[in-house]
Amino acid sequence: MFDVLDRQTTLTGNQKKILAAAIIGDALEFFDFFLIAFVFAFLIGPWKLTFGQTAMVFLSSGVGAILGAYVWGWIADRIGRRKVFIGTVLNFSIATGLLYFTPDNGWVYLTIIRFFVGFGVGGLYCVDLPLVQEFMPSSKRGWIGGLVTCVIPIGVGLGAVLGAFLGADQWRLLFAIGVLPALVVLLVRLWVPESPHWLARQGRLEEARKSLAWALQVDPNTLPLPRPEETKVVKTNWFDLFKYPRSLLVSWLGNAGAQTGAYGIALWAPSLFVLLLKVTPQEASKMMILLTVTGFIGRLSFSWLSEAVGRRKSGGLLGFGAGVLIIVAGYNYNTTLFGLSAFWLILAAAMFFVDGGFAIVGPYAAEIWPSHLKTSGMGSAYGFGGIGKILGPVGLALIVGSSNYLKPDVPLTEIPTAFVYLGCWFLMAGVVYYFFGLETKGKSLEQIDRELAAAD
Repeated sequence: MFDVLDRQTTLTGNQKKILAAAIIGDALEFFDFFLIAFVFAFLIGPWKLTFGQTAMVFLSSGVGAILGAYVWGWIADRIGRRKVFIGTVLNFSIATGLLYFTPDNGWVYLTIIRFFVGFGVGGLYCVDLPLVQEFMPSSKRGWIGGLVTCVIPIGVGLGAVLGAFLGADQWRLLFAIGVLPALVVLLVRLWVPESPHWLARQGRLEEARKSLAWALQVDPNTLPLPRPEETKVVKTNWFDLFKYPRSLLVSWLGNAGAQTGAYGIALWAPSLFVLLLKVTPQEASKMMILLTVTGFIGRLSFSWLSEAVGRRKSGGLLGFGAGVLIIVAGYNYNTTLFGLSAFWLILAAAMFFVDGGFAIVGPYAAEIWPSHLKTSGMGSAYGFGGIGKILGPVGLALIVGSSNYLKPDVPLTEIPTAFVYLGCWFLMAGVVYYFFGLETKGKSLEQIDRELAAAD
């Protein structure tokens, strides 16, 4: 039955609907997640926050994402992808809406509610990509998985654009707009059935055939129905993840390296522009637009590379390219290039790899686990990597001086050291992907399952 899917050369209208639902969900999901970076550009002065207090707000969502990825990922393998997709969207949308009611100087309130935003975001990311991949032919899985992640910079860019044109007293409106992802729930209910791969693993073969037939837009009776004795019903046991040590090593450490560097940069960048370059919060948001554009171009490029040269080499390029450029940016935080800030321009170039590489990180973390552990495995990888949402922002704060107040006259001579710290996390990810990665390019999900079972 799934051989029919893998022989596809073009996508049907319904497969494009699945892709559209995932794209909209991811864009708005990360719009919600990174809103705080633009909001804090407005608050660093009036609230007189220290680096440590700011890092607490930033890292709370990271803690939530770690737990959310583990919990929602495991649930998705137990009860299905579609229900969990809907639940996670409602989770982070409602939590973001509650941020509208943040009181003045309410950094503790922000910290608590941001935990629940992260809990939902971590869950959606871990169910969204597997749901899309399980409806797509193997020849297009890498490109399409990367394409889903390509819209994430657009979500971040939307926050940058709104931050650039809102007044200093209108930052709460950003959170109110963050409720919009709840609309995605309606799209999912209207369009996307349950994953046929998940249904088949539950022994629900007729439902699996109908789901796949919907995606392929064919009569279900034209698809061969596997005999029950040919289909192994596998119950999900989270601890079975440890039977696949190579998948564990690559997906966990790759995620940890990429997320630590990326979240350290993305969450601090608008505030650092204000502090280092003496620009207004609105100008800092406009500067972030360039970083968003290069990140988007990077994701498109890495989506193509995943099919052109394979996942392993693309992952190595992400780590080594991002690591080197981030370190170079840190040593040029107070220099100019072509009359412009070298720090800003080099960071923009780095984002091609930093952000672009996530077209590999997420889809690859879902591919290298057996089908019955796919969302549990990806959730565990994203959850373990979620320590980066803590180690990135907090690491920079501790190196620069967590007790220092966020004000323009603070000496920031430790910026190069902080950026070496972030760059080394990327370099570690590059080593893991290139030297230890499993190549999944062009392989069907069933073929990957067989190879992993043989290695088990």
